[in-house]
Order: sequence, then C-alpha cells, then structure tokens
Amino acid sequence: MQKSSPPLTAAYLERRDDLRRFFQARLGGRADVEDLVQELYLKVQAITGEAIDNPPAYLYRLASNLMLDRLRRAKRAGARETEWRRANHAMVGALDVADAPDAEAAVIARQRLEKLSQALTTLSPVTQRVFRLHKFEGLTQVETAARMGISLSAVEKHVSLALGHLLKRVGR
Repeated sequence: MQKSSPPLTAAYLERRDDLRRFFQARLGGRADVEDLVQELYLKVQAITGEAIDNPPAYLYRLASNLMLDRLRRAKRAGARETEWRRANHAMVGALDVADAPDAEAAVIARQRLEKLSQALTTLSPVTQRVFRLHKFEGLTQVETAARMGISLSAVEKHVSLALGHLLKRVGR
C-alpha cells in the first residue's frame, strides 16, 4: 500500500473549508462543489512520495485543474446532449417532442406489422405484390400498374381487396 504525501494531506485538511469556498466562488451555487472537494481529497491521497515545495499552491493548482476538467466534461456532455436532442426531437409549438416512439408503442407497432404481414400472406400472390409495391415501396398506382404490366383499374381493385381483407383480419 502506498503512503500519501503527509504535507499535502495536511495542507488539504487545513484548507478544506477554504477549498470549498474556492470552488463555490467559481461555480456559484452548483451542487457539485462538495463532490469536487471529495474528489480533490482522493487525488491528494493518490499522490505518493513526491517532494512538493509549496503544498498549498500545489493543492490549489490541483483544485483548479479538477474544476476545469469537470467544466470541460460538462460542456462536452451538454454539446452531445444538444446534438442528440437536435437529431432525435422536434419542437411542436413550445413542446419538445421525441421523434421516436416510446418502447411500448414500438412493440405494439411491431406486433401489428407482424399481424399485417401474416394476413397479407393469405392473399393471392398478385394482390400481395400489388399491395407491397404500392403501400410498402411507395409506388403510385400508375407506377405499380406499369411495373406489373396490368391496368390501373386492376391495381385499384387489388389494393381495395387487400385493404378490406387486412382490415377484417387485423382491424384498426
């Protein structure tokens, strides 16, 4: 087990309240002042066998570095949070709304899609293909008709048939 530097530990213990005020003056009323004081103590305890000419000055330098590291981490975390929020949320009026559904809604949607897919397999292959091209791949009815080589009227009938069938099997 390594021994801590007694002069530095003594300087810390003598100035603990001053260090708290040091952090408080620089950080305002933030709650992490006490955390910083404790973290500084752990750093002081980890320093071993070094000859330190001016323990109080060294202690305050450690405190400054610790505080700056904490502020930089908070700034980086804030930037990551802002970027994530920008990418995954939308503003609706004054409300911040997540673009992604909650977990329960995602599970329900997945189950519903599975039911739709199973119900779709009970239709004729042509009706299935028309429905998939039009509804899943996003082709217009005209594009679907052209791709399959059938009339627009046939596409409309197949889509209508598929929708009626799926509505009966799966519901709304």
